Amino acid sequence: MIAIVQVTIRNNDLEQGLRALKKKMQREGIFKEIKRRKHFEKPSEIRARKKDEAVRRLRKLERKRKERDGY
Repeated sequence: MIAIVQVTIRNNDLEQGLRALKKKMQREGIFKEIKRRKHFEKPSEIRARKKDEAVRRLRKLERKRKERDGY
């Protein structure tokens, strides 16, 4: 997956542009992906990671649903 991240630099403020770029990369999960690809991951580790991510997503969805419904 290739994610194209663009940031516009206003008033030659490079520091602000860099901060915005880092924030966008963090949100897209690029840093996490780089860290994950740095070393080989066994198939069993991949399955466990994906399962954990799915559980985390479901819990987040359930938490948002309860918050919205007022439980």
